[in-house]
Amino acid sequence: MEKQEFEVIIIGGSYSGLSAAMSLGRAIRKTLIIDSGAPCNQQTPQSHNFITQDGFSPAQIAKTAKDQVLAYPTVSFLNDKVVQVTGENHNFTVLTATGIQLSTKKILFATGLKDLLPDIPGIASCWGISVIHCPYCHGYEYKGQSTGILSNDDTTLHFSKLISNWTKDLTVFTNGEIKFDADQQQQIRALNVTIVEKQIAGIIHTDGHIESISFIDGTQQKTDALYTRPPFTQHCPIPEKIGCEIDPKGLIVVDNFKKTSVPGVYAAGDCTEAMRSVASSVAAGTAAGALINHELISE
Repeated sequence: MEKQEFEVIIIGGSYSGLSAAMSLGRAIRKTLIIDSGAPCNQQTPQSHNFITQDGFSPAQIAKTAKDQVLAYPTVSFLNDKVVQVTGENHNFTVLTATGIQLSTKKILFATGLKDLLPDIPGIASCWGISVIHCPYCHGYEYKGQSTGILSNDDTTLHFSKLISNWTKDLTVFTNGEIKFDADQQQQIRALNVTIVEKQIAGIIHTDGHIESISFIDGTQQKTDALYTRPPFTQHCPIPEKIGCEIDPKGLIVVDNFKKTSVPGVYAAGDCTEAMRSVASSVAAGTAAGALINHELISE
């Protein structure tokens, strides 16, 4: 069967991918978005710090965006998972999990990141609801409440200073023996932040809303919200497989034009930057779409 041909294939159909598709649709580029439907914020009830969309669910924002993007006749959407990318600039072949082969001139990875949550019972069920990573995205809803920070490294002091802006009822949970130095411990305690070294047995919650943290010694501590910044990996391994440079933090390296180290391959959104928010992903996608169109025109 003859491969369908596109000018741009966007792998990842969340905020950055959809935003790029709108730029490309308005530039009358034949564009395909491929998305497998597993965004990292799928449990999050509300998105914040994004003007005009504050308080809407991530799913609502994505649905509205998708409806608006697909109103452009040169843009289409495929519910599938990309499993392979081969070829070179102007002549890429994309293979999906269902066996569909597609051809494209340019590729944009907007595939996001996968958080590697600690192996603590209950934490995955609360992730994005009351176990949170960003005070700008979720801190206002928990201002002044009993709040924890799950952290045990040299970033703990900075994290404690940051979250102290939103609440004074703050506890650092190290989940075991403290690993940061005595000077940092002293500075944290000077903020009137308690440090608890006990090992955590689990998170007690109802529908993702924390009630307390339980410890292996049988005790519990009432907590309303818990901040943590878990390590992450690329949600999609393909960029690295095809030679895209990955930085020491695990992010795809791009230049000011959203280009990766592989000619014809671009990346935007969470997979490329530490500032993870819907608003920044939308901005990055808008830029990526325009820059891809500019390159197509130049060529």
